[in-house]
Amino acid sequence: MNMVSLVLSVVLSLTNNLVIDKNENVMKFELVKLPYAVNALEPAISKQTIEFHHGKHLRAYVDNLNSLVPGTKFEQADLETIVRESDGAIFNNAGQVLNHTLYFTQFSPAGGGEPSGKLAAAIEATWGSFGQFRKEFEAAGVGLFGSGWVWLAADREGNLSITREANAGNPVTKGLKPLLGFDVWEHAYYLDYQNLRGNHLKALWEIVDWRTVESRY
Repeated sequence: MNMVSLVLSVVLSLTNNLVIDKNENVMKFELVKLPYAVNALEPAISKQTIEFHHGKHLRAYVDNLNSLVPGTKFEQADLETIVRESDGAIFNNAGQVLNHTLYFTQFSPAGGGEPSGKLAAAIEATWGSFGQFRKEFEAAGVGLFGSGWVWLAADREGNLSITREANAGNPVTKGLKPLLGFDVWEHAYYLDYQNLRGNHLKALWEIVDWRTVESRY
């Protein structure tokens, strides 16, 4: 190798390393992988809704977040930190990535029934019964004006509450831990239930994977 080729080789190597180092300093978020087939949650959620909701809406939020974070103070931040500390477009997309990641991983074709253990005891202590909790949870979701989420959340002492969050909101902004979230944006249910949001909420109980929800408590 002559001197010119050697110099070019060294310069190219250094340039590549700088690019790699820069990329390593930017947190990259990925589309969460579904723990079930796209048609596995039918009839509660149709294959078509999963394909649009997960494959298009959530993918867009992930792509948007990855394009917005570079060059900001959130380059190395984890998702929950971004949601707690950001605003504007970064918050909207980070919030929806976190919300949907929790949402899609809390379901199972073998789900349904009721929680057990400490979570069941906490629900009963707070609302009197699982049935009453369901009733109030559904009412909160139906009563949320516009788009958003209804959450079962816990504070640091394990006390439970139902929170309604508009748009991309998540209980982490209030210092709470999100345990179970139902999406009441129209894109989550319109193909299956049209404008009947309440029917959508009732159907989701049939696919809740309580073991996953309990593990978050």
